[in-house]
Amino acid sequence: MSSIKVLKNFLAITRHKSVAAAAREIGLTAAAAGQQLQQLESELGVELFDRTKRSLTLNHQGKALIEPIQEIVARYESLGSNFKSDLSGTIVLGALVSTLMGAFGITLNQLKKNYPNLEIKLIAGLSSNFLDQVIEGVLDAAIVTESPYALPQNVQWTELYTEPMILIYPATKLKAGVTTKDLSNALPFIRFERNTWTGHLVDQTIRASKLSIKEGMELNSVEAIIELVRQGLGYSIVPKLANIAWEKDRQLNISELPGRTIYRKVGLLERRKHLRQNITQEIKKYFLEQITHKEKPPRRVVKRNTMEVLPKE
Repeated sequence: MSSIKVLKNFLAITRHKSVAAAAREIGLTAAAAGQQLQQLESELGVELFDRTKRSLTLNHQGKALIEPIQEIVARYESLGSNFKSDLSGTIVLGALVSTLMGAFGITLNQLKKNYPNLEIKLIAGLSSNFLDQVIEGVLDAAIVTESPYALPQNVQWTELYTEPMILIYPATKLKAGVTTKDLSNALPFIRFERNTWTGHLVDQTIRASKLSIKEGMELNSVEAIIELVRQGLGYSIVPKLANIAWEKDRQLNISELPGRTIYRKVGLLERRKHLRQNITQEIKKYFLEQITHKEKPPRRVVKRNTMEVLPKE
């Protein structure tokens, strides 16, 4: 019977779609990871991946085994958890790189401090790709922007925080306070990829502000776009990430847009029922406490005159 290590190897391969990448994650050679996969397939009597010389694709049998194997691994990791007061085990999260530069990065750091026995595996990618991976059980949950489309009934999305969409342009090329017309005449527009969820927000922002733009490059990385704007290669509309010192950046100018402010909503995407809900509940609880703390009005301190009472003689 396969060991827990063999089952974890299978789950790592389903996430990375590569034996070599999975091997790096779990500390094996590619040959050893491949042998463990073959061992699992031999014991089950079915192939779990369709193989070509250059690709490894999870087949129907493999997809059907993800959730049962996740449950076995989760139950194994939870052994003894009744005797512990903190969270433990492993959670596999998808996360936009930009969310790690935003408020979610702070949350991860705090979560690890509070629960040292908790292992968090992060997979970088795009919101639209994460949806399929959450549904299939490859990911326990994902930090994604709000979907512009209706979600399937077996998944749920919980808002964690918001980021306003802002206009950025190079400080080396243009002075602060230029009009959007000046920008369009001087520089090309660097756009976030249109068919992504953040790309839909950029289009919504352009329409709300009635901007006329001269198309330039199209990328699927907020960080790469910011760097290109710093280099003076164009201007852009991006979410105002929490962990960037925008006002101190001498290479960038930022500006509010003339139309109504559009916000990128960032939240937790998960199946309605899964085995890591104790951990995802803790993530949601953390953000709820942060919001409550911000909304709580400061306590008023009322100074009262005091009078010293002398003892009677």
